[in-house]
Amino acid sequence: MTDSHNDLNKADLADDSHTTNDLEHPSTNYQRTTDKDKDSSVIKKSILALVILGVLGLIAYGLFKSSQNSAPETITLQGQMQMRQTSIAAKVPGRIAKILVSEGDMVQAGQQLIEMDSPEINAKINQARAGKQAAQSQLDKAQNGARPQEIAQAKAAWQANKAASDLAQNTYQRVNRLYEEGLIARQKRDEAYAQYLATQDQTEAARLQYELAMEGARSEDKSAAAAQVAQVDAQLEEALVAREEANLKSPISGVVDSVIVNTGEVIGQGVPILTLVNTDDQWVVLNVTETYLNQFAIGQQFTGTIPALSSANNPFDMQFIVYASSSLSDFATWRPTNNDDGFDVRTFEIKARPVSPDTRIRAGMSVIVTIDSSLLQE
Repeated sequence: MTDSHNDLNKADLADDSHTTNDLEHPSTNYQRTTDKDKDSSVIKKSILALVILGVLGLIAYGLFKSSQNSAPETITLQGQMQMRQTSIAAKVPGRIAKILVSEGDMVQAGQQLIEMDSPEINAKINQARAGKQAAQSQLDKAQNGARPQEIAQAKAAWQANKAASDLAQNTYQRVNRLYEEGLIARQKRDEAYAQYLATQDQTEAARLQYELAMEGARSEDKSAAAAQVAQVDAQLEEALVAREEANLKSPISGVVDSVIVNTGEVIGQGVPILTLVNTDDQWVVLNVTETYLNQFAIGQQFTGTIPALSSANNPFDMQFIVYASSSLSDFATWRPTNNDDGFDVRTFEIKARPVSPDTRIRAGMSVIVTIDSSLLQE
């Protein structure tokens, strides 16, 4: 009994000893439990954050793909600027005396470009002027008729012949009476009659000559003289035009692109001398496949970008209006549609003028045109 009671007391003392030790070191066990809870909380939060980030990433990816699918697909075409070029050639042969312009000069219509020396043309001009003087003299003579002295001379000759004819007529009448009376031979009467007829013809000729002097030249002669003058005038005008053409003038306003000849060279007829470019006459040429041809109907406007005049943050855009579309197509490429069949893609040449031409544009500059492929389905 006493031993069991002692055992209970020892057990109670052991329990008291454990309790006393726990009371002496309470902070150590509490600290260990707090760190474990914190680690567990951090792990849970990290997992939750990763899950949220994954969900957000999936949502962003879905939105990105959706925007890609909804964004319209664009097609880019490249064209080239063109300008009107005019080659100036010599219409008459000659030697280049002066070149009055240089490459890059701006010239106006009618401005002289080249001065040529042509002695042959000057000789033709002098010859035509001398021929005109001679033809004009003949025309003046035909139009003015005979001089007063010539008219008076013709009248006097007519009157003299008339008087002789009257005398011959009276002589014949007297001789005829004597013949009828048998006083003279018939031979004498016939001679007097022949003389009378001769004087009559001479009188008539003198009268006609006098009338011609009074009337002047015939209308046919006047017309022939006038035609001769007109012919010589044409020859003179031709020679003057040839001299004018020798001093070449610009037919258009534009920029001198190239000068081909040098001073002192002899140039033949039709040989190009220089080239002019009309900077106001601009257009772009696009080769458009038949798939996009309906986007470039005649009269339709579109926007083009010129890279040569663009900067990094400021593209140079221009408005163009279509004015021509080729009726015949060109072969572009062959593209298969399935294993058994295919079709040819053909291009059509489109020409469009800028709504507002720009003098900075040069021939050969690229033009980038972007079109919306979704419009092809409309």
